[in-house]
Amino acid sequence: MARKSKSRKSVFIVEDHPVFREGLVQILGMEPGLRVCGEAGDAEQALRDIPGRKPDLVLVDITLPGRSGLDLIKELRAADRDLRILVVSMHDEALYADRVLRAGGDGYIMKQEDPEEIVRAIHDVLAGRIYVSEQVMIGGSKAPAARSAEQAQARLLAEMADRELEILHLLGQGKTNAEIARQLGLSLRAVTRACACIQKKLDLKNFNALIRYAVCWVESVG
Repeated sequence: MARKSKSRKSVFIVEDHPVFREGLVQILGMEPGLRVCGEAGDAEQALRDIPGRKPDLVLVDITLPGRSGLDLIKELRAADRDLRILVVSMHDEALYADRVLRAGGDGYIMKQEDPEEIVRAIHDVLAGRIYVSEQVMIGGSKAPAARSAEQAQARLLAEMADRELEILHLLGQGKTNAEIARQLGLSLRAVTRACACIQKKLDLKNFNALIRYAVCWVESVG
């Protein structure tokens, strides 16, 4: 996927929410050194379109219908070692940034950041730098007991597959299994099976305990 040198860097956007995707298009349209070369609402469309568009950078959301953003990052990285990839997501950075970097991404920024910061993250990643927030870079300054509790929880969450973590987050937002299945483009049986695996990994007695855990966890990470 060779790219020619050019003054304006091209960006491909993978985002399933049309309103936010259009907002990104408008933000990038005001940047003299950037241009949007394509858009996709899911991983499958992105994998079809990106090779022909030859972007310098791909903006990816974590939660996408069907295949997740993390799966997409792995496939894009396997196909092109030089492509720059930046995740723009609503999910807690402290939980997902490491997974994104291990999958082959080059940075992580949350959707609620100011447009100016999103543009700065794009330029940082295009310049070959890794972009994460200062809080993630330097770690927290919490008391040892709080850090110990967080580390214990982190170990449990680390055992989950990427899709399981995504489903846990949606459960904590009050989504039903059927709603999660529709949002992620999965079968209801697949979501139910994933919930059972999550419940087992967290050593929870039943589905109600899983829901309580998910809600408390989402509240704790904001």
